[in-house]
Amino acid sequence: MSPIKISWKSLWSKPLSSALNMMLIAFGTGILTILLLASQQISQKLDNNSKDIDLVVGAKGSPLQLILSSIYYIDFPTGNIPLKEAKELSRSPFVKRAVPLALGDNYNGTRIVGTDSNFVALYHLKLQDGKFWNNDFEATIGASVAQSQQLKIGDTFYGAHGLSSSSDVHKSHPYTVSGILESQGNVTDNLILTNIASVWKMHDEHEDDHQDAATKEDEHHHHEGESHADHQHEDTKQEKSKAQADENRELTSLLIQYRSPMSVAIFPRMVNETTNMQAASPAQESTRLFSLIGVGVETLQWFAVLIMLIAAISVFVNLYNSLKERKYDLAIMRTLGASRGKLFLIVIIEGIILTLVGTIIGVALGHFALQFIGHYQESNQARLTGMIFLKEEIYLFVAGLAIGIFAAIIPAIQAYRSNISKILSKN
Repeated sequence: MSPIKISWKSLWSKPLSSALNMMLIAFGTGILTILLLASQQISQKLDNNSKDIDLVVGAKGSPLQLILSSIYYIDFPTGNIPLKEAKELSRSPFVKRAVPLALGDNYNGTRIVGTDSNFVALYHLKLQDGKFWNNDFEATIGASVAQSQQLKIGDTFYGAHGLSSSSDVHKSHPYTVSGILESQGNVTDNLILTNIASVWKMHDEHEDDHQDAATKEDEHHHHEGESHADHQHEDTKQEKSKAQADENRELTSLLIQYRSPMSVAIFPRMVNETTNMQAASPAQESTRLFSLIGVGVETLQWFAVLIMLIAAISVFVNLYNSLKERKYDLAIMRTLGASRGKLFLIVIIEGIILTLVGTIIGVALGHFALQFIGHYQESNQARLTGMIFLKEEIYLFVAGLAIGIFAAIIPAIQAYRSNISKILSKN
């Protein structure tokens, strides 16, 4: 019989003890798997979503909240900023590209983002089907949105006020899907993009009704005999009024790309000290966020390592006690021709089987648990998945192999050094 078969039969002669050792290994490995997958995905999402953005300008408040709301879309904005001041900043010689954002609505929890063509250039967006938004209330949707909401070109939907609630629906202005983006592997997969005017008009319903009434009244007076000159005068007044209203508009934030490295030192300070807005660096805030997450991750990692050490000790005790009980059996095997090396190998294989089976179970449990957690996450932007496999996971199997050998080495040496004559003489 081969050493592997002998080791396997020996382990399952005590199924309860063997199963306990495997589950200890599996529990520790499962925690490490979850931490490895989660930290890798979070780090990748942070990098992918902010890699081309140097600065975010928004209303004063928490810099981290501004970053989370304007880049990752997983928090509420800090407020709004005046359109006039935003335009002035956009024309600064320190700015290469300024991308305006107007937030405030959602569709079934998916953010509706008002922006312009600079957003397309910033994220290097490409179309899978249709075209980019052009007219008011046209929308280009991310690949994940099209799949999860089952939307296609030409479909219409209604936005709802707020960033997650679907209770206050804007029934008067439906959006029409004009295009579907290719999957980018970043936050844009889970966004609905439209122009800024659509977001403004969506929240100016009552104002629009008032303006329509005023227009009808003007037309009525015109038909009663107003002169052409008076009518032109009224048109000019309306144009001026519209221009003034646009100047009083607001944006949620600006995504900034610097023109030169010198901008890093000058532009943020200028914004923070000379305006009523704040400038937040995605790199700094993302690092701070990940460091906060890292404290909990590191604690759990040490906890998992402690469980693995306990499992290694348990495997050692199990093999040591098993060896004491099987001394006579091993001695008989020696008399039947088994070498010292074969006995040594049998015990080592027992340790490896226990830890490797436990490691395989643990990795599988880790992936399943993370997929379960991700399924019930509220935010699509930060959703985690267990359906990816990292090359770093091979180290978990290496660690399991090392623990098995480490735990079995002393019992294996004792088996190798066992004195046949003494063992048989005592029986």
